[in-house]
Amino acid sequence: MIRLFLILMLLGAQASAGAWPRDKGTWFASTAVRLAWPRGQWPLDTPSQYYTLYLEYGLTPQVTLGLDAGRSVSGAGKTVVFVRYPLRNRDTGMKVALDLGAGKIDGAAVVRPGLSLGYGFAARRGSGWFSVDTVAEVAVNTWETDVKADITFGRSMPGGNKWILQIQSGKPHGQAAFARFAPSWVIDLNKGRMFEIGATVGLKSDNELGLKIGMWHHF
Repeated sequence: MIRLFLILMLLGAQASAGAWPRDKGTWFASTAVRLAWPRGQWPLDTPSQYYTLYLEYGLTPQVTLGLDAGRSVSGAGKTVVFVRYPLRNRDTGMKVALDLGAGKIDGAAVVRPGLSLGYGFAARRGSGWFSVDTVAEVAVNTWETDVKADITFGRSMPGGNKWILQIQSGKPHGQAAFARFAPSWVIDLNKGRMFEIGATVGLKSDNELGLKIGMWHHF
């Protein structure tokens, strides 16, 4: 827990920009711990836990560089660097961006293409967004492929707080497809820092209940 506290304080804000390019010269960092219990065992048993680290940097007005470290679709540890380029980035309508990443999952080399769709809208109180983010994690040596798709609906409220509703889904190679529901509440701490607390509930091929605690920081 001490290590977690130090990580959160150091990194301490919209989440991953997805289809929206990061502004040139700006950074976004997020870190989180996720705890999960099999249903019927919360909170008695020791939970499974893992940590994530996510970074983005706006290299140019169109090109975003990033680092994604944590857990892959299959559940193994991952470290992937990526570049994102917008295919459609107009002021109105849908935004579309292409990702290309490379790194290691469970010690094996992978390439990771991805496609993100996003749509932002003005609301009566605040603003909102809808996005679909997809990736394929392809093992270089075997061509075995895991796929993932996250569907997100979010609202930014007056004062800077946000709520997020997300469906996380995936299909590891040789395993059943899974889906989980992941709502969260994001609290604006000022100076580019935000605190996120959320939950995960398994819907398909996932029998776990989870808790997520994280921090966002953009600068």
